Amino acid sequence: MTQGTGMSSDMEALKTKLRATWIAGDFGEIAKTYATDAEEFVRGLNLQPGMRVLDVACGTGNVALPAARLGAVVTGVDIAPNLIEQGREKAKREGLTVQFDEGDAENLPYEDASFDAVITMFGAMFAPRPELVAAELKRVVRPGGFIAMANWTPTGFIGQMFKIVGSHVSPPPNMPSPLMWGSEDVVRERLREGISDLQTSRQSVNFILPFSPAQTVEQFLIYYGPTNKAYNTLDENGKAAFRRDLEQHWTTHNRATDGTTVVTSEYLKVVAVRA
Repeated sequence: MTQGTGMSSDMEALKTKLRATWIAGDFGEIAKTYATDAEEFVRGLNLQPGMRVLDVACGTGNVALPAARLGAVVTGVDIAPNLIEQGREKAKREGLTVQFDEGDAENLPYEDASFDAVITMFGAMFAPRPELVAAELKRVVRPGGFIAMANWTPTGFIGQMFKIVGSHVSPPPNMPSPLMWGSEDVVRERLREGISDLQTSRQSVNFILPFSPAQTVEQFLIYYGPTNKAYNTLDENGKAAFRRDLEQHWTTHNRATDGTTVVTSEYLKVVAVRA
């Protein structure tokens, strides 16, 4: 396992802050809005019964549970204990066997070559040190196995939403933008060593909510950790401006005409085969 010792006090503070971000709100409420697309992502990976699968930054199990339904032997790992607990409860309700562990994408608590497939959907991209994430994803997958990632692109709807967040609340200094994982060139460079084949394609997720765009923004301010934390650092004027910008963003991209919200966001699908 990669050792997490020797971490600077600044990095320790940043990781504590990031963990608190994902514990904030209730990401499970947001995950529900694209659960169908997560299932489609998993189905497209051609997982076979008995395959050992790791879902990194698994949240409440949007990827882990569909993989288990296909007969894979699934482990999910995440830094947020409240999300792990939700995942366990969901698996129990469905009668699925999934091991959910608390852990860090930069220092995974598993032996080398433990898994046939390592998957992460809108998860590992948010860890602050991408070089460690890339090394860990490669370390725990066996030769001939694969890594599959779904990463928001900088130009997609969620990528642009993060830019709005960054215009109101400064991102952590010296931390690369998570959205760089949505750039094909960056991904190829980060995963280059030890990979025999790497394929990328642009895919999309549909956020379907039974609310108006304004109510959807309210949902994100309450439940989505990054927007929840950013919003709560602002004064009243700042909160009003932040909400206004988010409402404009959701309204502009809303495809529904019946008072609900349907917004499509692009992501980069990455499948890398371990040499």
